[in-house]
Amino acid sequence: MVEPMKKYSFLIYHKIYDEFLESIQQAGVVHIAEKQKGVPEDAVDLRRLMDKGERLKSTIKALQQKLDKAKMAQSPSCEASEGHQQFKKYQELKSKQEDLKIQQQSLRKEIDNLSVWGDFDLDMLQKIETSGRRIRFYSCRERNFRPEWKDRFDAVEINHVGATVYFVTVTSADINEEPDAEKVRVPEQSLGELQTALQRAIAEADAIESEMVRMAAEHLGDLQEAYRSLRESIDLNKVHLQTEKEADNHLILLEGWVPEIEEAGLTKILDRLDVYYLATAPARDDNTVPVLLKNNRFARLFEPIGELFDLPNYHELDLTPFFAPFYMLFFGLCLGDAGYGLLLLVAGLVLRIKVKPSMKPFMSLVAVLGAATFVCGCFCATFFGIALLDVDWAWLTGFKKLMLNSDNLFSLALILGGVQIIFGMIVKAVGQVRRYGWASSFETWGWLILIVGGGSLYITDEKALITPAVARNLCYAVLGISGLLIFILNTPGRNPLINIGAGLWNSYNMITGLLGDLLSYIRLFALGLCGGVMGFVFNDLAMQLSGDIPVVSQFIMLVILLIGHSLNLFMSGLGAFVHPMRLTFVEFYKNSGFEGCGKKYQPLKQLIIGN
Repeated sequence: MVEPMKKYSFLIYHKIYDEFLESIQQAGVVHIAEKQKGVPEDAVDLRRLMDKGERLKSTIKALQQKLDKAKMAQSPSCEASEGHQQFKKYQELKSKQEDLKIQQQSLRKEIDNLSVWGDFDLDMLQKIETSGRRIRFYSCRERNFRPEWKDRFDAVEINHVGATVYFVTVTSADINEEPDAEKVRVPEQSLGELQTALQRAIAEADAIESEMVRMAAEHLGDLQEAYRSLRESIDLNKVHLQTEKEADNHLILLEGWVPEIEEAGLTKILDRLDVYYLATAPARDDNTVPVLLKNNRFARLFEPIGELFDLPNYHELDLTPFFAPFYMLFFGLCLGDAGYGLLLLVAGLVLRIKVKPSMKPFMSLVAVLGAATFVCGCFCATFFGIALLDVDWAWLTGFKKLMLNSDNLFSLALILGGVQIIFGMIVKAVGQVRRYGWASSFETWGWLILIVGGGSLYITDEKALITPAVARNLCYAVLGISGLLIFILNTPGRNPLINIGAGLWNSYNMITGLLGDLLSYIRLFALGLCGGVMGFVFNDLAMQLSGDIPVVSQFIMLVILLIGHSLNLFMSGLGAFVHPMRLTFVEFYKNSGFEGCGKKYQPLKQLIIGN
């Protein structure tokens, strides 16, 4: 459900404005109403803080990774001032580390270029130059090397790399003629000196990395506290942008949204500060009201799935508790293997104990979906690709009558689709009554009477539960009432002829839309069947390709089964996650009249940096 909100208008004396902001930040219940979109160009300080915040966040993430890699414990120290100092130090170390990385790349390139010449004494080259001889370095293709260069230029071959010849010439200083080859720059350092420089750069980089690991262990908490403090400053700066100054800047006007359940605590703070305020209920056409969802423990697990599409707007129903049971059931049918469901259930329960608190709800969701898959897999008669209906296990005989074959599963998929579509229409009708009154929902109720009433009459007539005369009279009643609501009263107060035309057009859209929506649910049957077939194929491959060598055969079979079922679990699990979501967001949301475009409730509060 969507938590009821109240709109608060605050009028604050300018001298207590900072104290007021600090108080409501500590209370953490006021969502500031936005008037200024984005960040204005002249908000230099805010932009500077936001830029620093992003860099500080990246620093914390990088140091956290280093700490996890080193498997070291984090110090409990939490001093914002120390965190800012360590951030500055980290930036300096990071800059030096990047310079060393560039230096290493340059040295390695020079070493690669010089390695073809070998290690030689540069002082000796200098002595030869001062004696009146000139040494030059060249390279050329082997086929282009001329033997006469050895006599003409005193050419000496140094190395062959592939089809390239590397050679030097020793000529008199007064000879300007050169061989027709590519001239190579005379190195300024020897190979040994370059290698020594590279080792020194690597050692410096390792020392910096060790310093960063130490910083992560001793000061990560300080950096997190600095980031928390900085984020609060950013939030306060943003609040200042939403204020309006009145009475020559002596009075400040600020608006915000507060959940009704939090009003009592807020009013105590406001009365203590002697702040004038006015609380009003949201207007029906106000689309700026933030949305805070409040559901039970089960439905709360599915809120992240709903948020992948959109939040409901404040004035409509929250569909999370309505689609959650269907999503769980659809996931189980799409995956459709009791063995895979058991794996997900165990993995979710075990990981829930090990992961950080923020991840526990996701692991609980995995466990719930795994449990649904296990139950559905038992009815779908599949366990790790084994078709349970085809095996002759004595203990399973009593359960086989509860299992469903492919024809039953196909029918079940269509029945579930029809149930969810009808349920969505009921939700839509209730929402229309709740927001606009009964008259606005007549057309939706008309279609519900036609679909549910017509279907019920068909079943009772087929089963001969009522006489043909009674069935005929009830049929006339259903058609009459639904026709009146769909074609005459679809828009009360409007010309009946216009209503009839609109009803005909809506009927065409409704009939074609319902047919397409219903057929979409066949994917529940198809995906479950596909996963079961793939599991069976991998089992068959493991049996056929393992051979008959003792121990080796069992090992090969195990490898094939592990790889095959892991791949099948991943692909089938991905489909089981995505396709029920598609049925929810397209078929169910459309038939339930979902509008969306809600803005998440984000109160101004003091941040807590969690693990």
